[in-house]
Amino acid sequence: MKTYSQKGSEVSRDWWVIDASTLPLGKLAVVIADKLMGKSKVTYTPHIDNGDYVVVTNAKHLVVTGNKMVDKKYYRHSGFPGGLTELKLEEVIEKDPTLAIKEAVKGMLPKNKLAADRMARLRVFEGAEHAHTAQNPKEIK
Repeated sequence: MKTYSQKGSEVSRDWWVIDASTLPLGKLAVVIADKLMGKSKVTYTPHIDNGDYVVVTNAKHLVVTGNKMVDKKYYRHSGFPGGLTELKLEEVIEKDPTLAIKEAVKGMLPKNKLAADRMARLRVFEGAEHAHTAQNPKEIK
């Protein structure tokens, strides 16, 4: 028996929708990264991007455990001396709730050439409504 290796022309993508208020942030990011990479498919091939599209709703009602709302910090640097900016998770959720989910998923994906294309297939919405109902996404439970 030979090992199956999927070709780029054989890739078929599904649409999935998940509610961010059902799982804690870390577990949510694991499920999303799994779908974006295509690891849940039997045709998974590491060097081929065969992942699916994922729509995340209710980012505004993000769930975290413990004191992460106050203790978890997001850093960015302007490139100039003294240009380090630090934001708490609660400040990030006030400003842009989609950023916390995107950063968590980005951290779960492998750091390679396929990461940017995988992140482009992630769609995060603040409320319960999303613009991808025409794609008939299946719900992740």
